[in-house]
Amino acid sequence: MRNLFLLIISVLTFHAGSALAQTATPTPMPVATPAPTVAPVATPTPITTPQVESSPENVPVPAVAPTFESKIGTLPEVTRVGVDMQNQLPLTLAQALELALSNNKDIQVTRENIRISQFDLAAARGIYEPRFTGQTYYEHATVPNVSFFTPTITKVTNNSIVANGGLVAYVPQFGTTFNASLNNTNLQSSNPINIISPQLSSNLVFTLTQPLFRNRSFDQNRRTIEIAKRNVDISNTQFRQRSIDSVNAVQRAYWDLTYALRNLQVQRDAARDARSQLEHNRRLVEEGQLAPIDVVATETQVANFEQAVYDALNTVNQAENVLKNLISPNRNDAIWSQAITPVDSVELAVPPTTLTDAIDAAMQNRPELEINTEQKALNAVDQRFYKNQKEPQIDLVASYTSAGIGGSLNPNFTNPLAGACNVPTPPPQCNPGAVLSAVGGSGTAFTDILSNKYPTIRAGVQFNIPLFGDKTAKAEYGRSLVEGERLDTQREQLEQNVQVDVRNAMQAMRTAEARLRAAAIARENAEKEYASEQRKLDEGQSDIYKVLDRQTALSSARSNELRARTDLNKAIADLQRATGNTLKENNIEPKK
Repeated sequence: MRNLFLLIISVLTFHAGSALAQTATPTPMPVATPAPTVAPVATPTPITTPQVESSPENVPVPAVAPTFESKIGTLPEVTRVGVDMQNQLPLTLAQALELALSNNKDIQVTRENIRISQFDLAAARGIYEPRFTGQTYYEHATVPNVSFFTPTITKVTNNSIVANGGLVAYVPQFGTTFNASLNNTNLQSSNPINIISPQLSSNLVFTLTQPLFRNRSFDQNRRTIEIAKRNVDISNTQFRQRSIDSVNAVQRAYWDLTYALRNLQVQRDAARDARSQLEHNRRLVEEGQLAPIDVVATETQVANFEQAVYDALNTVNQAENVLKNLISPNRNDAIWSQAITPVDSVELAVPPTTLTDAIDAAMQNRPELEINTEQKALNAVDQRFYKNQKEPQIDLVASYTSAGIGGSLNPNFTNPLAGACNVPTPPPQCNPGAVLSAVGGSGTAFTDILSNKYPTIRAGVQFNIPLFGDKTAKAEYGRSLVEGERLDTQREQLEQNVQVDVRNAMQAMRTAEARLRAAAIARENAEKEYASEQRKLDEGQSDIYKVLDRQTALSSARSNELRARTDLNKAIADLQRATGNTLKENNIEPKK
């Protein structure tokens, strides 16, 4: 098998135009020592295009890139697209979290939702603010005259000036509505039978409406206010939840970038070591201790490590972009052209906690459970409202009115009872001046109100009772009860999911801790094995393939240790999120 492997490598070396093969038919180079560590390679038959004999179905497979030639040179420059490597940005985890909480779009949207819910609450409370109402207008009207007393006049012209004002106030605790209004009308008419023109009529009205059953203890307006209050609390909780999610995402992205950068350095060191091994092997070939074909295997190792360098570079670029997307305010920010360098120590202390303590903390702090609590409070508001709506609607209504009147004698007045006035003792209406004297001038309209000259008192009830019961209110109340049961069931499911989340997070943290210990031991042993295999090769007790295997194993072990270290840090962050302590553990008080 080994001779076959060496044969295949020598054939590929010939076809790639390697400098080690100078003729069309490569032959093994003579070595200085009589007993080389690798068996001589048989002279292969020259071929022009490597072919695969057949596929499993005995179908010929064409050659892949038959004219490709490799050109091994120096390692190309390691750069990231759109990033100025000279413009370094040292960044701590705390700084990254601060930038994320300030710039993250999801958090900004949630912050705006809080403001919206606060405005909704202010709008709901505004329904109970005292209100000043009123209207004023001028009216010119021409109407037909159908009076029996003035049959010769076909139409009458009326000019009116109306000025009304009122005040509406509420007593929210009892659903009481209070109205006070002052109504004024100045009427000037061409009707000759009107004694007073212009005539000023005023009245002051007080009205009280008090629900006795429905809407007394709770009504739609108070329900809207309570819902708005709960929505503010829900928005605050959602903001905290979004902050926790954002902080957790930044923590994971920060440690991913830390791993990617360190792994890039590991791969570059591996490529450097592979090149050193290549130069070392060339010297051994010159000394006759290795076959020339062993140099080809080392060159392949160098190429593989160079490919790993660029794979690691691509991982760095992706991890850095993820972090930048979480902390940058927009796509034009200067951070996109900077090379982020995490500077926090990768050695984080594992939190000493028990499963019971972690679950208790999660039950107190998880935003999902708080949101469910607020939803239960909203449901209680609905139950209270719809239960009240099943009551009969009977309202007590009371009003008090004080009226006044005043004006001037109508210059066009014609007494329709003039004939009845030709008696020794004419009635008072035959004397317009006496009527005007009883009414008073323009100012008496307001003095009449103050003196309570023309009072009106009214008291009664108004009701609206369905004949067969309010089916709508009963149905809504029943729905609210079922909604409460649904929320209770959802609460149980949430608590169970939270417990599973905490258990998984703790198990992941302990597993990551164990993996880190094992990875550290594997890396130490890989270093020892690689150094030992190199010494054996120099002493002629090993071959290059074992050295290359040890070198590959060492690179993987170093990368695995870095991955295990950052995985442990991410597991700690996930446990903080699972227990709801992310903000507290990172000393964060997000600004709303």
